[in-house]
Amino acid sequence: MIIDLPSTTTSKVNQKLVELRERGGAVALGRVLTLLIVTEDGAAIEDTVDAANEASREHPSRIIVAARGTKAAEPRIDAQIRVGGDAGASEVLVLRLYGPLADEADTAVVPLLLPDAPIVTWWPGSAPADPARDPLGRIAQRRITDAAAERNPIEAVRSRAASYAEGDTDLAWTRLTNWRAQLVAALDLPPHEPVSAASVTGDGNSPSTELLAGWLAHYLRVPVRRERASEGPGIVSVSLERASGPVELHRPDGKIGTLRQPGQPARTIDLHRRSLSDVLVEELRRLDPDEVYERALHGVSLLPEHQEGATV
Repeated sequence: MIIDLPSTTTSKVNQKLVELRERGGAVALGRVLTLLIVTEDGAAIEDTVDAANEASREHPSRIIVAARGTKAAEPRIDAQIRVGGDAGASEVLVLRLYGPLADEADTAVVPLLLPDAPIVTWWPGSAPADPARDPLGRIAQRRITDAAAERNPIEAVRSRAASYAEGDTDLAWTRLTNWRAQLVAALDLPPHEPVSAASVTGDGNSPSTELLAGWLAHYLRVPVRRERASEGPGIVSVSLERASGPVELHRPDGKIGTLRQPGQPARTIDLHRRSLSDVLVEELRRLDPDEVYERALHGVSLLPEHQEGATV
């Protein structure tokens, strides 16, 4: 069910929610958090809401979309309430904010937050330079950005490193979970030799490639080359040099990877690029600081900024 409330107020939105709760008896019950989505009006709002609805099947939420419209318009809130089949396991409030309200989204959002429930703020597109200091970031226990959605993804990663605060994370980092798991598992197999150097190859604008290189640089404490790929989307390959020969994980097509290492048969691994709902589900499972992400950001600063063939 979708209910439109044009030119409304947050008070009227709350009243309608109470009315729906009394009529249906289940709206807002069992919600474990408030997911606040901050975007621009006219952006891919429906794709974002669809991903949040999918994630809500594991994390029932109140989803609030703060969609900033044109600042030249008269101050106005056009609201939409979605419940039932149009909201997955959540309830969705879409607030289109015009005029001065576009810069004061927190005043419209705060009255609609679930009481005594954690708040996660997600910027699916361009995010503020310092998410923790943004008004909608300050009220959240967890702040999710996506460097891949920025105009300059690599610069966005470096900016995240400079502004990191506990509770920050980025979906470019979440997309690395399967890669990191496979590399750690490979190093657990004999021969148990130290890694002397590493290289990470990927698309020149892939923030995940940058973060994977940073993670390896921090934890291995060896020289790591970040190289531009001539094939495949995103991350293409990782090579870890050891005395007996390299550990190599190669994914040329964005789908299937091959792991090769001395003394072991080559293995084929599913490394499909993960969907937006998949990585969002993973991020909503934790509200504590992501210390490994913080260290990967620190590792990015350890990468050489000027190398032949490297992308910085």
